[in-house]
Amino acid sequence: MTTICGLPESAVTEYMKPVRQQDSNSSEIATSYSRAVWGTLTEAGDRVAGLLVSAVGARDSIELLIHRRTAHEIARIVQSRIEIQQEFSDLVEDIAEGLQRWIPRLSSRDALNAVVHAGHLGAFLLTPEDEDWPRGLDDLAAHAPLGLWARGKRDVVSKFSRSLGVVGARASTGYGEHVTMETVSTIAQQDIAIVSGAAYGIDGMAHRSALAVGGTTMAFLAGGVDRFYPSGHDALLGRIMESGLVLAESPCGYSPTKWRFLLRNRLIAASTQATVVMEAGWRSGSLNTANHAATLNRPLGVVPGPVTSASSAGCHRLLREYDAICVTTAAEMCELLPEHTPLADKLDDVE
Repeated sequence: MTTICGLPESAVTEYMKPVRQQDSNSSEIATSYSRAVWGTLTEAGDRVAGLLVSAVGARDSIELLIHRRTAHEIARIVQSRIEIQQEFSDLVEDIAEGLQRWIPRLSSRDALNAVVHAGHLGAFLLTPEDEDWPRGLDDLAAHAPLGLWARGKRDVVSKFSRSLGVVGARASTGYGEHVTMETVSTIAQQDIAIVSGAAYGIDGMAHRSALAVGGTTMAFLAGGVDRFYPSGHDALLGRIMESGLVLAESPCGYSPTKWRFLLRNRLIAASTQATVVMEAGWRSGSLNTANHAATLNRPLGVVPGPVTSASSAGCHRLLREYDAICVTTAAEMCELLPEHTPLADKLDDVE
């Protein structure tokens, strides 16, 4: 009997049907389920897990865990498959530490529960093997997500290819919200998807502004797609699902935590073509997103604010310490995108 991660292939196929595309073949089902299993074993951005999966494959790497292969044996297999810039002894140590994290979590029940729960919610699983996978995420290399859970419109996934990350302070001011509303509502009308994190403040305003003009918007959550956060944005996230996407790296049932928020930020930066920080204090979490964008060599735009405003101190810090571009209009924000058409030209064509 053929098994996938220790379960009968027929059972896995039945459980995965609701969360995968109808034309998925048995190999694709096996790979996607294996990635779902990995999602229950690791925390977001697990470099060692990412390295192992890229070298051996999602399904075969799970089999190595099931058969309790040693760290030394696994390291030999990884070394034979891909070229890595790491001493063999260090690789063995990293994998040994990884096994200590993964093996206690290795449970077919946990993975099945996450898949079944997602199916009941109408969620679906995106994997790097899918044609519409947001390719920008691959730039995260070993820190790339092993899969993404999503709720909403499947055909919207392709719009990551022309998207802008918009982030900023939770404790936003009237100035920051006004600039966000004015610029995002214009940008969203140019068939540019707006991607953010659904938080209070600038994130929420960015999503609402895109929705108000019939644009496309996507939200990355820090927990599972069944855990809408913040709770005050339940209705907003529901509206986003109607025409866009709500996505998460963590499986259903996982709660948002501080470190998951920080790791979520890398997805906003990597999946989009550019990031704009609308308003940010000196220690704002949006600076973390900006740092990821800069590390990935993504264009980074920053809106300046009053020099007397603590809510813009982080923006001014980015302009001083990073290779950030000062942007003050929707047209200037669109210029951050590769192969952009000048916004003025587009508006002329509409007229």
